[in-house]
Amino acid sequence: MKEWMESCSPLKEEYFKTYGLNQVRLDLAKKDAIVMHPGPMNRGVEIDSAIADSEQSVILPQVTFGIAVRMAVMAILAGQHS
Repeated sequence: MKEWMESCSPLKEEYFKTYGLNQVRLDLAKKDAIVMHPGPMNRGVEIDSAIADSEQSVILPQVTFGIAVRMAVMAILAGQHS
């Protein structure tokens, strides 16, 4: 999607305005809501950078642990588990 969006700058801005996670939308959530994204993330298209980097964001741990989980699943499927 990113490649398509890069070639359509006005469309990218309209997409963010309509669907992107910004502070106004996040303020509608519960105060203890966490922000998740499986990555890769299109900053300024899907999510505002300030939110992606905020204390409510668990994106970095989610991506990090997601890699480990996928590696474990692949090892199990390949028959390399103990």
